[in-house]
Amino acid sequence: MDKDFINKEVWVHSDTLLKYANRFTKDENEAEDLLQNTLLKVLRYQDSYSKGSNILGWIYTIMRSCFLNDCRKKKLAENHKNSSLSINDPNLSSAKNKGENRFAMEDLDAAMKTIPEKYLSAFIMHFEGYKYYEIAEHFNVPEGTVKTRIHTARKLLQKKLSTYRDLKP
Repeated sequence: MDKDFINKEVWVHSDTLLKYANRFTKDENEAEDLLQNTLLKVLRYQDSYSKGSNILGWIYTIMRSCFLNDCRKKKLAENHKNSSLSINDPNLSSAKNKGENRFAMEDLDAAMKTIPEKYLSAFIMHFEGYKYYEIAEHFNVPEGTVKTRIHTARKLLQKKLSTYRDLKP
């Protein structure tokens, strides 16, 4: 280790290097860590520095590489953490497919066939976007009756499809 190189060539630029590190990290503590890692690499690879060349540029390149490597490591760690979560959580890792939807639609069709027609027709019209007063006019019944029929249809469907209540989309 060449102490003259460190003292005369590197330490004189420490303030500038800390500013560079702050620009990279946008955090004072992380900037100090980055500067420390950079200086360790400068010590390790000081023999590869060509005397007379731009030392600040050389150190900046090392700092940039350290920063990018740290970013890659953080991203890999994050991806690994996310993938390990999905392995352990069956809701996140299970495949969603058309077969699953087909079974749900079959159950929905079967449940709807069990609902009396007067409730189901009002419910379907409401589901299609008709207003209560429009449905009431269509069936020639009071608006309150329409609301009751729709409510009853909902409750019957909820009861028939209760197995789907706690499933997450």
